[in-house]
Amino acid sequence: MKAFVVDKYQKKGAMRLAEMPEPELRDTDVLVEIHAAGVNLLDSKLRDGEFKPILPYRPPFILGHDVAGIVVRAGSKVRKFKPGDEVYARSRDGRIGTFAESIAIDEADVALKPKNLSMEEAASIPLVGLTAWQVLVETAGLKTGQKVFIQAGSGGVGTFAIQLAKHLGATVATTASAANADLVKGLGADIVIDYKKDDFEKILQGYDVVLNSQDAKTLEKSLHVLKPGGKLISISGPPDPAFASKQGLNMVLKLVLRLLSRGIRGKARRAGVGYSFLFMWAQGDQLGKITSLIESGFIRPVIDRIFPFEKTNEALAYVEAGRAKGKVVVKVR
Repeated sequence: MKAFVVDKYQKKGAMRLAEMPEPELRDTDVLVEIHAAGVNLLDSKLRDGEFKPILPYRPPFILGHDVAGIVVRAGSKVRKFKPGDEVYARSRDGRIGTFAESIAIDEADVALKPKNLSMEEAASIPLVGLTAWQVLVETAGLKTGQKVFIQAGSGGVGTFAIQLAKHLGATVATTASAANADLVKGLGADIVIDYKKDDFEKILQGYDVVLNSQDAKTLEKSLHVLKPGGKLISISGPPDPAFASKQGLNMVLKLVLRLLSRGIRGKARRAGVGYSFLFMWAQGDQLGKITSLIESGFIRPVIDRIFPFEKTNEALAYVEAGRAKGKVVVKVR
């Protein structure tokens, strides 16, 4: 099969289009013929070597986390899916590789594709959808009447999280450029702050939840918009001791992450709010719940551009430029 391969960790290094062996199928795996793959900033960070200490892939490896396609074979212990099923997934850490013509995925990580979406639309959903779900539903327990501040509303996670938060009955504030204000309002944002002109810290107060996806300075400022007992949940770091324990990292890495997050954890404690870091995980059952919301019309995908498979390197460069509205997808078939 054809696949885009990382030969060595290198900042902004190009992937190589190569012939690779077909994936090996385990008893609980489905072999998916890939029709489309979502492109994420995580892909470029992984290629650059940023996550090497906690996600050690040995080059050469195939990049890519999001997939939509058709099951062509099922392992002997697979019970939920059969050949011919249209599915989508975020492949689990350690077994990624969606910038390819096929991939083997554990059935626990897979869900049936929403019937009302194309393959390209479906491939845009898993990573950002699961991130938003795990922040707002699993970690924050967001409820009707609460207030949530979602940073970078026009980005991949932002466009999904705004819609999910509105469905959950929350009041939603977000940051966006003036050019993207109508987009995020159309998705359900109640308050849109032009980050080029205004300071959210001076406008927002008494919030229950903040979804932080930006830099350290923004993270610290986010503490001041929360009410006592509020939750600051960051998907951009710094990782905290709870994450280190969940990942089963060694004592040295646990100590490093404890030190990296000590500053923000201390400031959160003094402000009377909670801080946690979330690194989303593959989860088919949660993705199945997201499927229901999409098929019911509560959430729609937002896609900026679709690239042909042979231009996967260009697609990743476009995502890295940070100007995409919503998601970028590669069409494989």
